Amino acid sequence: MAFMSSMNIVGSGLTAQQLRLDVISENITNMNTTRTENDGGAYRRKMVVFQEDDGRNDFRAALARAGRSARLNSIASNSDADTAGGVQVTAIVEDPEPFKLVYDPTHPDANEEGYVEMPNITLVKEITDAMAATQAYSANVTAFNVLKTVTAKALEIGQ
Repeated sequence: MAFMSSMNIVGSGLTAQQLRLDVISENITNMNTTRTENDGGAYRRKMVVFQEDDGRNDFRAALARAGRSARLNSIASNSDADTAGGVQVTAIVEDPEPFKLVYDPTHPDANEEGYVEMPNITLVKEITDAMAATQAYSANVTAFNVLKTVTAKALEIGQ
């Protein structure tokens, strides 16, 4: 059903961009964190990795393909017609960029030379990423609203 495929695609975009905004918020919150629980070092910037989701791993899509191929064994058909697409988050990775060294011999985490390792976070980069994520989220909301309007009009036709 095309309507549900469209809903799944838009929903995956909304979910992925919301997670991206959550990670950006975490980065901004920890911009001055010089100690972490894991290794005791400075906080390392995190990034979200997206991947296309072609819908082939969806159980409903696999079941539909299997049923279609059983019914239409001798007829050529487009097996990708009902597969939903979208996006999925495959990982949240740490940015390998080196830490910033700031001279502050009075800081409790300063090394022998008086330098403190600060997180590898740039506020301008985080704000830019947040703006891009917000725009993508907004585009998905617009697509959802268009889908909702089209569905409402289709239901009016049936009256």
